[in-house]
Amino acid sequence: MANQASTPDFLEEDQSIRIATRLNWLRAGVMGANDGIVSTAGLVVGVAGAAVSSNALMAAGIAALSAGAMSMAVGEYVSVASQRDSQAAELSNEQAELLADPEGELEQLSRLIERGGIEPRLARKVAQQLTHHDALGAHARLELGIDPDELVSPWHAAWASMIAFVVGGLVPLLAILLTPRASAVPITAAAVVIALAGTGAISAHLGGAAKTRAMVRTVGGGIAAMAITYAIGLLVGTQI
Repeated sequence: MANQASTPDFLEEDQSIRIATRLNWLRAGVMGANDGIVSTAGLVVGVAGAAVSSNALMAAGIAALSAGAMSMAVGEYVSVASQRDSQAAELSNEQAELLADPEGELEQLSRLIERGGIEPRLARKVAQQLTHHDALGAHARLELGIDPDELVSPWHAAWASMIAFVVGGLVPLLAILLTPRASAVPITAAAVVIALAGTGAISAHLGGAAKTRAMVRTVGGGIAAMAITYAIGLLVGTQI
């Protein structure tokens, strides 16, 4: 039986960089939604525990959703902008090294390709072709683990985090506003548990981890947050 052709490791590594980048964006979106669920649920349940009016509850929920979304967007922008600056600096340093010692960089690229399972003579030819086509791109992918064509975007990250937070936060906010006041808290808690179980399962799936453990962790954290804030709301409400 003929052996099936295998993809060289250095090509698989290039593909894995692209896949990992997309998975990181998806995971960040899921975690943003999770933060929106937990933080908004904690606040609206706490305010409901204080037995305030429906208008006050709506105002508090919208304020929490807006402030949380803006905080997530700004935080993500600053974080990703710093990461992009770091990537740009690495690419700039690599470009300077290519200009200062092209032969040494070619030899280094050859060795990197050899580690992917390519015999030395062929690795040298591949390195020469890659250098001729795009020297910086080849070194960035194989040496630095960076795809120069897909540098992280702070604006994309900021918008994605903000939207994910709002989508997640709307679950407890709508649940507590659209249900009868007498049963609003337990219905909201149930909606939050279901939503958190979903985000926990998705994040575990993206990361290749055990789903049950992730679901228990996210649901347990959400329940703890709601219980604590509801108790504080009850305590504050009795003092007003």
